[in-house]
Amino acid sequence: MFVKVCGTTSEEDALLAVAMGADGVGFIFAPSPRQVSANVVRQIVDRLPPEVVTVGVFRDEAPEQVVKIVNGIGLKAAQLHGRETPAQVRYVAERVPVVINAFPAGSSAISKAKEYGAQIVMLDAPSPGSGRVFDWTLVDGVPPGSRLLLAGGLTPDNVADAIHQARPWGVDVCTGVESAPGRKDAVKLQRFVAAARAAAPAAYEGAADGDGPFDWEEAD
Repeated sequence: MFVKVCGTTSEEDALLAVAMGADGVGFIFAPSPRQVSANVVRQIVDRLPPEVVTVGVFRDEAPEQVVKIVNGIGLKAAQLHGRETPAQVRYVAERVPVVINAFPAGSSAISKAKEYGAQIVMLDAPSPGSGRVFDWTLVDGVPPGSRLLLAGGLTPDNVADAIHQARPWGVDVCTGVESAPGRKDAVKLQRFVAAARAAAPAAYEGAADGDGPFDWEEAD
């Protein structure tokens, strides 16, 4: 079970997330209480272990700018969280190592996710960053074989139920492990990662291609 901690705003919190067992950390470049600059993220990335998956989160940003930032500061993935068109997503996917394409729960566009060319599909709450849980049965609209990254209101207390019901490839958390906007809580982080790992399906390592572990090195 891949675990990504998003909304990271400091080196301290990035290192904390990694220490607690997170596989990836996300940095928000879009307008948000958790927005960070490329210069700040560059310094954080330089301090993280090479195996950590670093993700830049963008919303309706020009594709050329997304590519410039991701490759310029050495991020491993771009997460597109706006109303990007399939052509815009494909443009980015052809120029950065990995793309995570986010869709709001209930969106009709999710049925055409494969047309966007992203390696990973994220399903989030209709209001990203709200910390609100959505109806997890909506994952049924995600095309079969997609690597699903589940987000939206996940916490240490509900992530196990979310995994059992939605059976995602990975989970993404932000507000559910914070002590304040943009500040991570060590106890919540530890509990979240432990709960996610414990809830991972027993057959996960031997799952079908769409659901199994993702080879980030190969993607590079």
